[in-house]
Amino acid sequence: MTYFPAEVLERIFALLTSQRDRNSVCLVCKYWWKVEAGCRLRVSVKNCYALGPNRVLARFPRMRALSLKGKPHFAGLNMVNWGGFALPWIEFFAKNCPWLQELRLKRMVVSDQSLQMISLSFSEFESLSLIRCGGFSPVGLAAIASNCRFLKELVLLENEVEEDIGHILGVGVGDGIGQWLSCFPESCSSLVSLNFACTKGVVNLEALEKLVARCPNLRSLRLNRRVPPNVLQRLLQQAPQLEDLGIGSFSNYTDRRTYLRLQNAVSKCRSIRSLSGFSSFTPLYQAAIYPMCSNLISLNLSKAVELPAHSLMEIISRCKKLQNLWVLDNIGDKGLGLVADTCKNLQVLRVFRLGSHNEGNPALTEEGLIAISMGCPQLHSLVYCCDQMTNASLITVARNCPNLTNFKLCINDPKTPDHTTSQPFDEGFGAIVQSCKGLRRLSLSGLLSDQVFLYIGMYAEQLEMLSIGSSGGGDKELSYVLNGCRNLMKLEIKGSPFVDAGLLEEIVKHEKIRCLWISSSKVTLGGCRALSMQVPMMNIEIIGENNKMKKDDDHKVGKMYLYRTLNGPRKDAPASVWTL
Repeated sequence: MTYFPAEVLERIFALLTSQRDRNSVCLVCKYWWKVEAGCRLRVSVKNCYALGPNRVLARFPRMRALSLKGKPHFAGLNMVNWGGFALPWIEFFAKNCPWLQELRLKRMVVSDQSLQMISLSFSEFESLSLIRCGGFSPVGLAAIASNCRFLKELVLLENEVEEDIGHILGVGVGDGIGQWLSCFPESCSSLVSLNFACTKGVVNLEALEKLVARCPNLRSLRLNRRVPPNVLQRLLQQAPQLEDLGIGSFSNYTDRRTYLRLQNAVSKCRSIRSLSGFSSFTPLYQAAIYPMCSNLISLNLSKAVELPAHSLMEIISRCKKLQNLWVLDNIGDKGLGLVADTCKNLQVLRVFRLGSHNEGNPALTEEGLIAISMGCPQLHSLVYCCDQMTNASLITVARNCPNLTNFKLCINDPKTPDHTTSQPFDEGFGAIVQSCKGLRRLSLSGLLSDQVFLYIGMYAEQLEMLSIGSSGGGDKELSYVLNGCRNLMKLEIKGSPFVDAGLLEEIVKHEKIRCLWISSSKVTLGGCRALSMQVPMMNIEIIGENNKMKKDDDHKVGKMYLYRTLNGPRKDAPASVWTL
């Protein structure tokens, strides 16, 4: 067989930007596997406990960028102190891969020691993204700012930053969180992206202005709520080239002169395509952002809890080019109707729940969903939190939006039926999986029966992640899904009725399943032990259970997390996690 030279293949592989495509290339033949491994620069690890850093570096010796995930997204914020420590990985790469340039950590425990090690160990380090992480403070951020001379990206997104340590940085308690901005050396002019919107403390505004002024290539800037409009105006004057802007606070400012200056600065920022923020709000300054609305393709108002619905609609009515929209459910059905009429190119919509609503006056219903499906035919990703739904509405979505690849429905009461017929949502979700051939992620909510899982197994051939809010009650639904969805890798089940025998048999047969989260189930400890012996390369973790259950095989397990691993049981599990 004739092979292309390795140099030719490397140039071809370099054109493949997605990890999915690179992984597919590896399966062609052993020669391609070897060549691709030697030239892959960006590596993504979905579970930090699935394998060790030594295996990653041995497989990809020339890697420059690493994306690493810790805590499973299934459990959200309920799995406190589960683990996911970044330090062992950083220690290994500090010793064995000093040429690392980019690091993206998601849902991990990142200590100040870890950040200090990053800043001192990687001489060409350029990009750090921390997403939903915790364990670090301004001390670690100061180390990154001080020592990473070539830093281009620093992204802090939805993290828990330990802020009350100002005395360590030589400032008053509560002020330390912003002082790390003054640690950037005056020679630093390389920043392209700076995002500290998740921080809550006082910001060193003078240091921030100087930093922005000397970074001519800055394209993304997201501020926290401690940055007032007058400072925002000066920042925009210094960086008119911005493409992504996160606005901090508009509250407690009623100075009309500042408003006019801000509006003038905004009108000169003609490159802004993405807008987020509005953590606090003053109506006077709302019109100041209108000049940029006509060019926006992304608008994230999921944190704008103080923004009233009428103000939200006034903003959206000016955003006719939107492709990505994140809002809260206080937008209401009327607001989503406006979105459908205005944003014909919308591709991604996420509607999150703001809070409790009156039972007789739901904030969001199926009417908003119908309007979106009829007005936004290009939609491919939809997250919809509402108070009520119908099968007919879901069937309408399936008919109007066949390109959906990600669909998540979250009803306030996860066991509520169709509010017009009192029937389960089998036919509605069945229509979704039948019409949306490319569906990869699906989250179910509402009353379900075994029938919907039969539909999923029959039609959702491309499905990779399935989340079930409440199961139908039969013992065959898992069989339907696993036998039909051959690409399924992640499965979350709440209120599971599955017996041990069925669980054991189906999981062992389905080798593509990477991880499984089950809560409120009838699975017993004995069943878990039997499974651990049948599948030695799978970690089975019992979450938050009393030690008394160790002697009782009939004890029903409340929460369990299963994932495949090459490393065996982890050694850093807290007392609340018991690994079989």
